Amino acid sequence: MATGVERIFDELGHFGRFQACLYFGVVFQAISCGIHYLSSVFLVETPKFLCSPPGNITSVLYLNQSTASLLDVWPAYSPGAGPVVVATDRGELWELSQCQRARRLGAGLSAEGCSGGFKYDVADKQATIVTDWDLVCDREWLAKLTQPTFMLGVLIGAVLFGDIADRVGRKPVLMGTSVCQLVFGVGVAFTGNYYLFAVMRFLLALVSSGYLVVVFVYVTEFTGHKVRTWTSMHVHAAFAVGIMVVALVGYLVRVWWLYQLVLSLCTAPFLIYCWKFPETPFYLMAKGRHQETQELLDHIARFNGLVPTLKVSDLLELEEDGGSLLGVKDPQKPPAVEPEHKLSILDLFGTWRMARRSATCWAIWFIGSLGYYVFSLGSVSLGGNQYVNLFLAGAVELPSYLIGCFAMDRVGRRRTCAPALLLSGVTCMLIIAVPADIEVLAVVLSMMGKFAVAIAFGLIYLYTCELYPTIVRSLAVGSGSMMCRVGSVVAPFCVYLADIWTYLPQLIVGVLAFITGVLTMFLPETLGQPLTTTLEEAEALGTKPPRNAVEGLELSQSHHKA
Repeated sequence: MATGVERIFDELGHFGRFQACLYFGVVFQAISCGIHYLSSVFLVETPKFLCSPPGNITSVLYLNQSTASLLDVWPAYSPGAGPVVVATDRGELWELSQCQRARRLGAGLSAEGCSGGFKYDVADKQATIVTDWDLVCDREWLAKLTQPTFMLGVLIGAVLFGDIADRVGRKPVLMGTSVCQLVFGVGVAFTGNYYLFAVMRFLLALVSSGYLVVVFVYVTEFTGHKVRTWTSMHVHAAFAVGIMVVALVGYLVRVWWLYQLVLSLCTAPFLIYCWKFPETPFYLMAKGRHQETQELLDHIARFNGLVPTLKVSDLLELEEDGGSLLGVKDPQKPPAVEPEHKLSILDLFGTWRMARRSATCWAIWFIGSLGYYVFSLGSVSLGGNQYVNLFLAGAVELPSYLIGCFAMDRVGRRRTCAPALLLSGVTCMLIIAVPADIEVLAVVLSMMGKFAVAIAFGLIYLYTCELYPTIVRSLAVGSGSMMCRVGSVVAPFCVYLADIWTYLPQLIVGVLAFITGVLTMFLPETLGQPLTTTLEEAEALGTKPPRNAVEGLELSQSHHKA
């Protein structure tokens, strides 16, 4: 007999006109999440700069080049190659470096700090927060703290809004976070100092993360298992489109506050129609709002060109053991027997086999997120055109999710994830061997690494659901997601290691990805396996042939992103 979940989509359509309209609507707003996550690559860009001398510059001498303006020196200037000597209208000679200036007094020098501010090369970027608020030298750490602070907000937002969505519903959270993204995004553009900027960006991170977390649940609860792998995976594709939008707007708009304003308004049309979105039928059912559920199911049927025949009363009869469609207790049914002890994260490490599995899954979550953001944030430093590099970093994800979906359902989860991680690790190590004058090859290898790590990052959600039993499945996905957020917080710091050695971030990601890829080869394959309900069944995965292959595949897909 079909379950209530299966019957809803068998009768209403797995991806009918109603679901398609909702899907493309909420995915359109998911583009804003990709925009805000990566917008800092141009917000905090640091151009070439020098300590500013007192007075106006009348002539400049740098190496063997003599000119009347710093504008002619910037293309050839390189920190550490030698001081820039300038004459001022006061008749003084000054030697300028990045964080200090020295006045020539006969045969000696009188050095001092940059109390007069800085001179910036504004040929490419007319204004960033670095040039507006002088976030260089002893204040450079403030600029570098911008992205880690944002990612900390992402971590907190994921936990906070995931819980709120279970309490008040998916629709209020989607609408609330969408409005707040617009308000905070525009607010960032009009902050007058760094500290207010950081606070507004942190709040923007909270709501952007909240939307991205809840939209996966919303999509899952409106699409059937036949298309759920595809629809869930391609929410990631909308995020990638957001990265491409950042590159395009960054190329066209070179003033940071105007750039931020344009990015924040890109998905504003979503607010015009999002208030028409309904709550999901599963949430309504779980909360006992059966009349609203029936009205929604009838509306979906009519919109899809079907005659309404599905009855909520029939669905309730199909649910067993007091469980509703979302696994929440139905108030009309007696409670199930509570487990003997409260399950905790320690249950994921109860035996050596489960401990190895959990450690490997956590490693995949961590390196997937770390590699994803290192490739994205670091793409602008590869050489060549930074806008093209970032655009390609987003564009390369689109085919990765397409190929990942095909591979997951044909060759299996493990045989897709492990090669993807190994490929990412190998490409990172190959980048290190690329000669400095062959920038195109470095970019190509970086895009290959991003392509591969995006596949692993996209499938780990579903793979984790299938590796753990019902009693700890949410705990496993939640803990894995936490490791994912840790990776996103660490990623900006990893990118900054390029100041020590250009390819140090790629080396770290490459080594970790390769090791994790090898460990992934020892995980059990879950394609065609039914979802397990006990820890003993989960531990036995991979030790016996698949049973009920078709049922297992359908059930596993029905839990994807749930």
